[in-house]
Amino acid sequence: LAVVLSDQGKYDEAESMHRQVLATYEKVLGVEHPNTLDTVYCLAYLLAKRQRYDESAALYDRASIGFTSSLGSDHPTT
Repeated sequence: LAVVLSDQGKYDEAESMHRQVLATYEKVLGVEHPNTLDTVYCLAYLLAKRQRYDESAALYDRASIGFTSSLGSDHPTT
């Protein structure tokens, strides 16, 4: 739903939803779970789209490091 909201240009709502999902995933699944990291990546993409590059870069780094750690460097997602 957050991605759809973003595609509709409803960036504030999309960001809020991504952050809610991220907080829930971190609590329930853990910070290294692939679903959590997917949400980190999606939030980073949205922030880059909104030209919030410092925040976006930090989240992209987190996703990259997390995917490498949990899935390995040869995994297609990484």
